Amino acid sequence: MIVDRREPGWIGPPPRPEERVGEILRAVRSHGDDAVLTYTERFDKAELAPEQLRVDPREVDAALGVLEPAVREALQRAIANVRAVAEAQLSEPAAVELPEGQRVEVGEVPVARAGVYVPGGRAAYASTVAMCSIPARVAGVEQIAVCAPPGPGGHAHPVILAACVLCGVTEVYRMGGAQAIAALAYGTRSVSKVDVIVGPGNRYVTEAKRQVFGEVGIDGLAGPSELVVIAGGDVDPELVALDLLAQAEHGPDSRLQLIALDDQVLESVVGALERLAPDRPSVEDDVQCGAWLAPDARTALQVAEQLAPEHLELVGEEAEALAGRVTRAGCVFVGASAGTAFGDYVAGSNHVLPTGGAARFQSALSPATFRRRMARVSLPGEAAARLAPAGAALARAEGFPVHAESMERRA
Repeated sequence: MIVDRREPGWIGPPPRPEERVGEILRAVRSHGDDAVLTYTERFDKAELAPEQLRVDPREVDAALGVLEPAVREALQRAIANVRAVAEAQLSEPAAVELPEGQRVEVGEVPVARAGVYVPGGRAAYASTVAMCSIPARVAGVEQIAVCAPPGPGGHAHPVILAACVLCGVTEVYRMGGAQAIAALAYGTRSVSKVDVIVGPGNRYVTEAKRQVFGEVGIDGLAGPSELVVIAGGDVDPELVALDLLAQAEHGPDSRLQLIALDDQVLESVVGALERLAPDRPSVEDDVQCGAWLAPDARTALQVAEQLAPEHLELVGEEAEALAGRVTRAGCVFVGASAGTAFGDYVAGSNHVLPTGGAARFQSALSPATFRRRMARVSLPGEAAARLAPAGAALARAEGFPVHAESMERRA
């Protein structure tokens, strides 16, 4: 790990592979399954027959039987906690009676069909199945399609399949990359198009989601994993270092920043990072971690909020006191025991979070990602007559006389 003591700030995002992704999207839109299978063979080294694109539901069900008991119990606990937090976020319809007599009721309705992208690469991300599928179920989505890149020989990872069973998902596809996003967005012979696509992925997946937005909804554009730690006072430097190293496991482009409130904390955490990193082979040598001494807690918070990180940890009494003032972060972890890794797996919060500064305007994945607000308007009795003069005046001022006539006729 490389510790950088310059002033905090993220390295710029990797370039978007716009043209290459656009070519893949166009091919899948035009040629459907054939294009998906071609790219699956090229990128994932898996040669599949058309009927193998969707995993046989019997294979999905059977995966639960080979899941290690400890992993099964862990997934069940994660699912229960994510479900409990998701259910708490559902809102009741709101009805407003207005002075002219009209009634406007605003309620939420779920999308019909959602696609969940589960990344491949370093591991089988069973936790992502739970983080995406359970809020969709809680939101009321009836159809959920999960896709993940196939492994060697074209096999679907059994842990992914087992997670799908525990989440009540039976529709699973062996496909990844931009071609999977295209299949979900446009539909193919084997894959019915969805209304919303969620889930993290590499820059090709993210660029594909950006390009299909508008055809479908998306949860956001995921970038490299981010963690800012504000640490002060009596902290355990090894715990802070482990939290930073844990996020570094997501890859060499992980964005890590330590903001210390005193010099002793800075030096002790940097020392722990330099001591612990070499013994952890899952953390690559070229991962960079910023380390900066803030003049005071107020400045530390200002800097953190300028970064608007995916994860923000507040450790030490002075740092923890900032918790109520944080407005720009994907998720905030307060206290020495609240390591970010708990949020990645079992705390109940969602690990699909805004990155790249998007925490300024975007929220974590939740049931709201899969629901739309819809108004129902009724104008009983004399409500239309009372509203028509004002409505007609505005319509004519905007050059729409038939709008005015439509309202006045009801008066």
